[in-house]
This record gives sequence, structure tokens and C-alpha cells, in this order.
Amino acid sequence: MARYDYDLGIIGGGAAGLTIAAGAAQLGVKVLLIDKEDKLGGDCLHYGCVPSKTLIRSARVRHLMGRAGDFGLPEVELSPVDFAQVAKRINEVIDIIQVHDSVERFNALGVEVRFGKARFVDSHLVSLNGSNVSARSWVLATGSSPSVPPIKGIDEVPYLTNVDIFTLQELPESLVVLGGGPIAVEMAQSFQRLGSRVTVIQRSNQILSREDDDMASYVMEGMVEDGVRFILGSTVHEIRNSGEGVEVLLESGGEEMTVTGSQLLVAMGRMSNTSGMGLEGLGVKLEHGSVVVDARMRTSVPNIYAAGDVTGKHLFTHAAGYEGGVVVSNAVFKIPRKADYTWLPWCTYTDPELASVGMNEKAAQKAGIKYKIVIEEFSSSDRALAEGEGRGRIKLLLNEKEKPIGCQIAAVHAGELLSEWVAAVNGKVGLATLAGAIHPYPTLAEMNKKVAGKLLGEKIFSDRVRSILKFLFSYRG
Repeated sequence: MARYDYDLGIIGGGAAGLTIAAGAAQLGVKVLLIDKEDKLGGDCLHYGCVPSKTLIRSARVRHLMGRAGDFGLPEVELSPVDFAQVAKRINEVIDIIQVHDSVERFNALGVEVRFGKARFVDSHLVSLNGSNVSARSWVLATGSSPSVPPIKGIDEVPYLTNVDIFTLQELPESLVVLGGGPIAVEMAQSFQRLGSRVTVIQRSNQILSREDDDMASYVMEGMVEDGVRFILGSTVHEIRNSGEGVEVLLESGGEEMTVTGSQLLVAMGRMSNTSGMGLEGLGVKLEHGSVVVDARMRTSVPNIYAAGDVTGKHLFTHAAGYEGGVVVSNAVFKIPRKADYTWLPWCTYTDPELASVGMNEKAAQKAGIKYKIVIEEFSSSDRALAEGEGRGRIKLLLNEKEKPIGCQIAAVHAGELLSEWVAAVNGKVGLATLAGAIHPYPTLAEMNKKVAGKLLGEKIFSDRVRSILKFLFSYRG
């Protein structure tokens, strides 16, 4: 048997790579972890989940301060935001979490960490910083980067992406956002709440286009109420420098218009980080720049696996961590475990949040599945009303056998509320069990019990049941 420097080599120190490195090393595998940056943690820690959610929290606090009168409190005069202080807080939170993703921690687990750009020489050998290193198996976990569309003039103007927006030292007076996906709408609402004037330009006629329109509308309504301007169904023709920022020339609804802003944020998708690694020469199959894998996270080259954003499939940190576990099962334990995304949850952290698990109506219709819908509005939640958060709904999709196939929640703390459904569908908990479980009052989570019991209530409190009871017990109602 050939001898290699390491049992397992991992390229990429984000969610997938760190999961695999920690798991494999603790199982006695000799692991090398390589990252092109000088810190571990990947996009999520430095440019994604952590800084964005920290920014969202700061923006929400300011928004609540401005709503003091709604809660019977003295009105608060909001002072202009010093974004340098917001950026400082973001960096402080990153530094705290960085300890968990530190080189020292992974060294203590038995992982050797090196920094630099890796390029494959062959399927076992990688060139790194002028020397070669070998491994029996390799994992590609290099993540993704912002995708910038080929719009005329875009390369001639300064623009922001998620990589640099969190380190701004001044709040933009006005911000034009290209895109209507999760990153775009989260940042748009946050900067509007911090004091920028924000315009969102979206290609389709709906923001969050993978979501059902009725659920996405709750998010858009909340953002419009905050003051965000939307231009939907648009085609951007050109971007130009203006005297004080940028000009976006576009067409929407047959009308030509120009939108100006002091800053431009491009949030129009992601591209997998695969260039410059020599993958084509190895025979690693790529589609649209992403690594193609099977259900066991194996690439077209037998000893090379891939996980996380680099596969171009499910661009979530929790999906990357899950896929990392699948890689450990296959590459270390040699157990043929397959990834199953049936109950993969996701959440957009706007206000209200929009969270989903399983199928929504769009997915069910695409799959040709017949379904039934059960809906409850948060305007019927005592806790939501007490907190001034009555906007939103929970929507449950059931198949022909009245088994849950998906759940979407548009509401404050929707991501947290969804977790009960994540546990229920994965544990095959029936609606009767969920409806019969005692929930504390008053809580937002009661909405889960309420929507689960709505279908059962329709059956119990029916004419047929009343007739049976009247026949058996001579009830007179």
C-alpha cells in the first residue's frame, strides 16, 4: 500500500472543512487542514452568518428604540448612527467566536493547519507554498464567493459585496441593492433601519423567489413599512459613476429609469471557489463551476470528496456541517452513508423572519404532489399581539394522507419556532401528538400547536361527530 504524508487532507477551513477535520482527527486520522486565508472560520464567520446577524441585531435594536411610543413609552429621538461603532461590535463578536475556530483548538484536536493556496499535482499530491504534500484522500471544502454579473460598467464603479460591507466606517447616505435574495433583503432592511435610504432592484417580480409568494410578501411588507423602496421585474442595462456615487440605468414594467445611490451593494448569487486548483486536469467533474458529487459526497475522482458551498447545491452553513458529517462517515468509517436533504431547513433573518423546512407550494407543484394547506395567522397569537409582532403566518403543507410534507413560518423569531417542526418531521411525530402536547402560555410556539390541531379540530367538531354523539348520548344541542 502506498504511503502518504496524511490520511486525510482538507482544503478549506469553513463550516464543512472544520467539521470534517475535527471529527476525523478525534477518530485517530492524521489530518491536514489547508486554508487560503490566514484565519479559520471561512465565509460564515468573517463575511456571512456571524457579521450579518450581528448587524441585523444592531439594526433591530435601533428600530425598536424608534417604536418606543408603540409600547406606551416616551418617544425616543434617534441620533445618527456611527457605523464605525457598529463595525467595531461586529468585529468583537467575530473575535469571540474565532476562539472556537482557532488554529490552537484544532491543533489540540490533532489537526495540522497550514495556510496558503493549494493546487493539485495529481489525485493524491498537492502543491502548497512551494512544496508538495500528499494524502490518501482529499476533501474540497473551499466554499463560495459573491457572483458579480456582467453588467455594462460594473467594473468601472466601486461596489460592495458581503466581503466588505461589514467593515464600512461610514453609514451610506443611500444604498442601491442589486438582488432580492436572502443576503440582499437582510442587508437592505438593516441599513434602512440604521438610517440609509435603500432601494432594492430585483430581476424577478418577487423577492426571495424560491419562497411562496404569500410568505415572501410578509417580508416585503415589513421592509416597505421600514421605508425600503423596491423595483421588481427589472432589467439593469448599465451602471455609471455619478458625482456622489453610482447611477443604475434600468427598465421595469416597460419604463426606463435611473436609480442613484452613494453606495452599491451587489448581492446576485454566489459562485463556487474552484478556480486555480487544477481540478480539471484531475478529471474532477464541474458543472457551472461547481464540483459535482454523488449522495455520498464523492467527486468523479475516487479518493476526492467535496462538501459545502463548493458543490453549488445548498448554500447554508448548517448544510455544510451536515455534509461534513456525511464525508466523515464515508471517508473515515467507510460506511456508505448518503446525504438526504428532505428535511433541510433554512431561514432568512429579516423582520419578520421567513423560515422553512421540507416542501413549500412551489416545490410541491414542481414535483407534481397533491397537497393540502393549513394556515394560522400570528394576529391570533396573544403573545405576538402583546409584543407588537402580529404580522405573519404559519403554513403547513400536508400530502393526500394528511402527513406533513413542509412547513413555512413568516413571523418574528420564525427560525426558532421552526425547530419544533424540524424535530417533529425528523422524528415522525404525528399532528395529534404535537397538537396534544402542552405548550406554555403565552408563547409564540403555541402557534405550532394551533396549526397542528386545526385540521384535527375540523374533524372532531364536525356535523358527523355531533350526530354520533347525539345518537349515543341524547345530547340536545
